[in-house]
Amino acid sequence: MTRTSVYSALILKTKASGESNRELWMLTAEEGILRATMFGGPKSRLRSHVSPFHSGRVWIYHDPVRDTRKLSDFDVLSWRPGLRELYERTMTADAIAETILASYGSGGNWETALSLTEQTFDSLEIAGEELCRRIFIFFLWQWGSLLGIQPDMENCTLCGEKIDINQILRYSLTHNAFCCSSCVHSESAHFIEVNPGCRRWLTAIQALSPAQLSRYTMDEKSMREAKNVTQAILSGAIQKRPLSWDW
Repeated sequence: MTRTSVYSALILKTKASGESNRELWMLTAEEGILRATMFGGPKSRLRSHVSPFHSGRVWIYHDPVRDTRKLSDFDVLSWRPGLRELYERTMTADAIAETILASYGSGGNWETALSLTEQTFDSLEIAGEELCRRIFIFFLWQWGSLLGIQPDMENCTLCGEKIDINQILRYSLTHNAFCCSSCVHSESAHFIEVNPGCRRWLTAIQALSPAQLSRYTMDEKSMREAKNVTQAILSGAIQKRPLSWDW
C-alpha cells in the first residue's frame, strides 16, 4: 500500500524547524488543512517552491506509525509574486490565511474552500490598496456562507418581519442575526449598525467571483460597517479575533 498521496494544495503558512527544515500548513481540496515537514537546506529546490500563497500539486509521504507527514515534491502552478509587491496585498493574504487556519479549512467543504481562496488570491495579486480592503471583506462574507454562519438579511430575527431594503439593520452579536430598527435601540452596545448601502453591497457580492469585485465600490461609511459586521460574524464562529485582521 502506497504511503504517498498527491493533493491539490495552497500553502498557507511556513515556519522554520531545526537548522534547515520547515513546518508547513496547507489547504487541500482532498483533506482540508494538512501539516507536513519539508526537509532540506538552502540549496534545496523545494525550499524556494514552498512559500505562503503558492499553490499546485503536492506529494506527501505519510508515516502511519509516527503519524507524521513529509513533503516529497511540489509542482507549483501559481506563484503569485504580486502578493509581495504591495504591503496591503501581503497583509490581506496573511489575514485570509490565518482565518482559514483558525476555522480548520472550512470544516469539510474543502474543494470549494480551496477554489474560493485561490480565486481571491489571484484577484488580490493585482489589487490596489482600497480594493484590498474590499477583497478581504468579500472573503470574510463568503467564508461565513461556506461555514454556514452567514445570517439572513431579509427578515428580522426578533419579530420575524421582512426588513425593508431602505431600512437600517442591526446585527446582533448575541444571536448572530440581523434585526430591524423597530426591535432594538441604536445605542445598544450589543448591536452593529448596517446602513442600506452596506446591505445592498453585501447582497450584491453574494453571487460574484472575486474578479468581478472591482466593479462594486462603496462609500467609506459602508465599508467600515461591512468590515465590522463580517469580522464580528467570523470571530464569533472561530471564538477569537485574529491579530492579522488589524492591518
